[in-house]
Amino acid sequence: MRTLVWLLRALLFFTLFAFALNNSHEAVVRWFFGHEWRAPQVIIVLLAFGFGAAFGVLAMVPAWWRHRRAAQRAEPLSAEPIPAPEAPAVPFAAHQDGV
Repeated sequence: MRTLVWLLRALLFFTLFAFALNNSHEAVVRWFFGHEWRAPQVIIVLLAFGFGAAFGVLAMVPAWWRHRRAAQRAEPLSAEPIPAPEAPAVPFAAHQDGV
């Protein structure tokens, strides 16, 4: 299973690497008031992805804090251990009489 995971990771890496090599020509990002930024297209795409991921994480922080405070205010669970279920006295095969 570990080998399969590493093969999938390698496939993803080489796919992204090929994407970067194929999109290395220069692109222009035009901002407001005539400002523009020139960079390789792959850098622009990866930065847009990174900023989007960071924005998504930052948007989740207030909800995480709310849930954390609610969990801290909740009553703690009892310290008594949960008893294990009792084992049947008769083996399982004996319960299947003629079934």
